[in-house]
Amino acid sequence: MKIKQIKVENYRLLKSLSVDLQDDLSVIIGKNNVGKTSFLSILEKFLSGGNNFSFNDFNLDFQTQLKGIIESKITLTEFKGCAKSISLKIYIEYLPNDNLGKISSLIMNLEPTDNILVLSFEYILSFEKYEQLIQDFAEYKKTIHDKDSLYFLSKNHKEYFKIIKKSLEFNNEDNFIEIEDNVISKIINFKSISAKRGVANQDVGKSSDKTLSKLSANYYDYHNKPNGLGIIELQQQLTNADTELNKSYETIFKPIINTIKRFGSIHNDVELKIISNLEEKNILTENTFVTYNQGNHNLPEDYNGLGYMNLFAILFNIHLKVDSFRRITEDSEPAAINILFIEEPEAHTHPQMQYIFIKNIKQMLSEEISHPTNKENMLNLQTIITTHSSHIVSQSDFNDIKCFIKSNGLICSKNLAEIEAVYQDGDDKKRNFQFLKQYITLNKSEIFFADKVIFIEGDTERILLPSMMKKLDMENRNNFEYIPLLSQHISIVEVGAYAHIFEKLMDFIEIKTLIITDLDSIDINEKRTAVEVSNGNETSNASIKHYFKDIGFEALKSYTKEQKILKEGMVFIAFQAEQNNYHARSFEDSFIHLNRDFINKNKDNFNSLKNRKYLDDTNKNAYDLADNCIEKKTAFATEILYYGGENFENWHTPEYIKEGLVWL
Repeated sequence: MKIKQIKVENYRLLKSLSVDLQDDLSVIIGKNNVGKTSFLSILEKFLSGGNNFSFNDFNLDFQTQLKGIIESKITLTEFKGCAKSISLKIYIEYLPNDNLGKISSLIMNLEPTDNILVLSFEYILSFEKYEQLIQDFAEYKKTIHDKDSLYFLSKNHKEYFKIIKKSLEFNNEDNFIEIEDNVISKIINFKSISAKRGVANQDVGKSSDKTLSKLSANYYDYHNKPNGLGIIELQQQLTNADTELNKSYETIFKPIINTIKRFGSIHNDVELKIISNLEEKNILTENTFVTYNQGNHNLPEDYNGLGYMNLFAILFNIHLKVDSFRRITEDSEPAAINILFIEEPEAHTHPQMQYIFIKNIKQMLSEEISHPTNKENMLNLQTIITTHSSHIVSQSDFNDIKCFIKSNGLICSKNLAEIEAVYQDGDDKKRNFQFLKQYITLNKSEIFFADKVIFIEGDTERILLPSMMKKLDMENRNNFEYIPLLSQHISIVEVGAYAHIFEKLMDFIEIKTLIITDLDSIDINEKRTAVEVSNGNETSNASIKHYFKDIGFEALKSYTKEQKILKEGMVFIAFQAEQNNYHARSFEDSFIHLNRDFINKNKDNFNSLKNRKYLDDTNKNAYDLADNCIEKKTAFATEILYYGGENFENWHTPEYIKEGLVWL
């Protein structure tokens, strides 16, 4: 039995969102302000009981609709067609071999193929309450004239909106059963580990929060039951000296210590210990401390870095949450499905720690859900992780990733696994997907968090492009409407001649894309040899050929910047055009033609050059010089920066690149 899908409507940024969940781990990624925290929040509000909704939870479009129906009274028929609730729907798939005891009373269709249970949660305005709201607002307006219906509703919405929980028949949602919290709790148990984990270093003059020490006490509390990790032995020794108690502590906390060690989070010369400090009656909460043993000294937990403290807090919390999922009392047993939501585990941690966390988390969770004495009695756990970390994404299973994006003004969730279907026609496309998947996850996962992407060919562009962006920013420093490129979330990705392979991915995640590439003129009559543009009759550039399939070479040479804008303004293909009476073939000859005086002036200092005397020969054009004088392209780019001036004022950006940057 697993949750397969969750739908949200009219909650904060989430006007209409559908999220597919994996059976074990789902990794939700996305830029800031795309609703990841809102997704956690609505799960907490509906699954944790109580009525914690505020008026700010109402989606802005939903507020506008409410204002319209309040200030222009409508009939029951019209009301039925209006949005009138914040809603959450959870779609649970059950299989014939599942234990259906906890959901059997909610199954409304016994057809074997209809094996989806739908749990519905609504913060809803009924028609009866709507009519009362109309009357109350009319009375309110008699004395308060300057406030509208939304102001009135913001102060009084809990008088009119009510939380209703139902089980719906799949594909026939008009057929439903209202259910109570005690039924929900038997089916779903939801717990979260917030991004605000309370870890902090000790500030001068302030007392420590001892967050990890409090968690260790909680950890003990959950295990304080018969046969629980040596607890009986510990209880018999509480009157002994601290040294004896510490031996028992090693037994109690061995699982969490081993977990932390597996994540590679302790230096060789540092040993994590949890020690007893018997001073008061409250043995655990007041006298259990996490310390760091270094050089035979026990240092307080908050003397360690925030990254380690944050990771330790997550691992402690995972143990605690899973223990609470499993814990059985006289009145209850584990829920049919348990959801653990971990928000932004990367907080304060360096990249290597993030790699290790995500690489180990599946194994850790698998071990955690195993029954301590009966391996067949597994805890049914689904984990959701939200992250902004490209490092975590790079080590995640591609099929586990769900990407939250803003599309046409709405937040939506896309499964990266769906991209594979686009690449399934022919061996080339399959290889393209394999390359895409490997390249993105291993090298450039940051794409998923970018607002814009620039694809470039090689090292030369990679080295020089940031300075070209800065030059453009400086040219526009007095334009207050201009947003500096270096202040935007732009990912620069070096892909050689393979930018076109990323087309479907960019379409899928809807990111504005600039491709900077070379015209790469060749002569098809001379064994496709590279030649000057003036002597060429075709391009060998794979990306240009992909995006401009049926365009002849002569037409391509004369393309304007407007003609290089594709896909409804989402893509710009920047390649060389004629500038100062010369049409370049590559970046190098384009740069040399435009900056020949600068290069001549510094030619003796450019170790990347050979045949320097050619630079004095006015009969040799930029193509000849690029072909015969540049020995090391990467060194050439570096020397351009070195001798380019404090603000790169000694050289000019080729026009085709500048056009692309201006468009971006």
